[in-house]
Amino acid sequence: MTKLDKANRLVVVCDGAKAILLADVGIAPAPRLSVVESFAEPHPGTVALGTDRPGRVHESATTSRSAMEQTDLHAQAEAAFLGRVAGRLGELVSAGEASRILLVAPPKALGTLRDALSPQVRGCIDGEIAKDLVKLPVEEIGRHIAT
Repeated sequence: MTKLDKANRLVVVCDGAKAILLADVGIAPAPRLSVVESFAEPHPGTVALGTDRPGRVHESATTSRSAMEQTDLHAQAEAAFLGRVAGRLGELVSAGEASRILLVAPPKALGTLRDALSPQVRGCIDGEIAKDLVKLPVEEIGRHIAT
C-alpha cells in the first residue's frame, strides 16, 4: 500500500463490482502507479438475487392484466457499490489526501459514478477515461492512461 501524500494524482479504476485506487507519482507522459486501496464486491445476477415473478397490473377500464417489468437487482447492487466508491473518494478529498483525480471505468459505470460524486469531489476530477481496465495488471493500466 502506498500513501497518497506524494502522489501527483489519484487514479480510480473501477466497474460495478471492483475498484482500485492508484497513486500516480510519475510525470505526465509516463505514469508510475502503485496500489493505495482495492476493494471488490461481486454481485450475483438478478435471477439469484430475486426469485419472485414480476408483478401484475389490472387495467381500470377492462378486465385485462399485464405484467410489470422486473427490477434489475444486479444493476441496483452495482449502483450501490459505485455509491460507496464515491463516498470513499469524498472522504479522501475532505481529508486533503487527493486533489487531482482521474476516473477510469466502463461508460455505464462512469455515468453512475459521476452522478454519485459530491460537488467537492467533482471539482477535483481532472480527467475521465471510458474503458474497462479493472481486470488488467497495474503496469498495463499505466500504459492505457499514458496516452
